[in-house]
Amino acid sequence: MTDNKPTIVFMGTPEFAVASLRALHEGGYTIAAVVTAPDKPAGRGRKITRTPVKEYALENGLPLLQPEKLRDTAFLKNISELNTDMFVVVAFRMLPPEVWSMPPLGTFNLHASLLPLYRGAAPINHAIINGETRTGVTTFLIDNDIDTGKILLKKETDILPEDNAGTLHDRLMLLGADLVKETVIGLTRKNLKPVKQIVEAGSNPPRAPKIFPSDTVINWNDTAVRVHNKIRGLSPWPGAVTTLVSEKKTVRIKLFESRIAEASGPVPGTIITGEKTKLIISCRSGAVEILSLQPEGRKRMTSSEFLRGYDLRGWTIA
Repeated sequence: MTDNKPTIVFMGTPEFAVASLRALHEGGYTIAAVVTAPDKPAGRGRKITRTPVKEYALENGLPLLQPEKLRDTAFLKNISELNTDMFVVVAFRMLPPEVWSMPPLGTFNLHASLLPLYRGAAPINHAIINGETRTGVTTFLIDNDIDTGKILLKKETDILPEDNAGTLHDRLMLLGADLVKETVIGLTRKNLKPVKQIVEAGSNPPRAPKIFPSDTVINWNDTAVRVHNKIRGLSPWPGAVTTLVSEKKTVRIKLFESRIAEASGPVPGTIITGEKTKLIISCRSGAVEILSLQPEGRKRMTSSEFLRGYDLRGWTIA
């Protein structure tokens, strides 16, 4: 501890974590080590890629650790010998007790939901998919289970009708960085009282499991509102998916932007081509107009750009 500021080991991987790391580093905290995932191949060329957190650490001369296994003897020895006061975790892996129990001021995690709602790997996506209008960020002390530890602090924000997963991600990222700093200060001054997460008997709080490719496929038998929310909740990544089929061709497309349309079709999944510049698809109730999309193997484009190359009369949704 120097100047009443704790020394910190920071653990994180994606861009979401960089804002918190930056807030601590620029706030004058001693970052004894940054722990992030090992480099791995990514993209079509399988080029070895660094995590965003590693990029920030290298750019700012911060000590870096990239263990393959968190129970590795050498890794445990390394972080133990740092004698740091606190571990801060943002969008990282599940930690074993040998790690999170190490620092005297504790190990806390930042989660992008109002716990105990939306425990899991994809809280931002699932909150929008489920049509929530309110969410936030939570810091909590790590324990043996996923996202179940005692709550330290929370901050709330609205989910706007025009939000998608990308815009909400960016807002929660900055909100979370502020909350991380507040939590570090509170734990250091020992004026935070950890509060146990309460889940009432018989209740079933919504969860946020990892999203797999099969989860991205649009079900046009859903209502227009649910389809629209799924498109928003999966945009810009990983992207909601549907497949257009004609007698001679099949086109798989990702859907990025939509709005509820004042139209309907006789069968869910019917392509309504009221105008050559609009792509409208019927749902179980109502219809959705697709505003931007990406055909497989091509760049993202507006629906009007897409329709210049495709006459969808007679096409169906697979």
